[in-house]
Amino acid sequence: MADLSCLTILGFCFLTFNSGMAIYRSNGDAGSIVFVVFSYLNLVALVACLRLYKDLDYHSPRRQTIKAAVWTLTSLLTVMFSYKVAEIMPLAVKIVVWTMAAATTCGGFYAFFIHQDKAYQPVPAAPEAPALRRDGTN
Repeated sequence: MADLSCLTILGFCFLTFNSGMAIYRSNGDAGSIVFVVFSYLNLVALVACLRLYKDLDYHSPRRQTIKAAVWTLTSLLTVMFSYKVAEIMPLAVKIVVWTMAAATTCGGFYAFFIHQDKAYQPVPAAPEAPALRRDGTN
């Protein structure tokens, strides 16, 4: 695995601090604490899977397994945050939130597992136009 950059370490410190503050401000609400801890662990696992996926060889058989893990983790985060948002919204907005969550999850599944990468085909260069003579004719 590649070395962690300073920005990645700073991001994890920020995430850890914010998660700790969210747990502190939850006033002992078990549901909120479980949500924060699970979201934190999910994000850490997602970043680890993405880094592993990026470092794997393109033809490695493990890519499909890691890809499935990435999709599962992102879908789980989407559903968790949609639930938290939808629980405080009116019915019309709840429907919109859950529709967007379903579209995101289904779109991710399509992009990861159904859509096939097309082989790179370079665009043919346009033929050169004949040079104009000094008098402006061809």
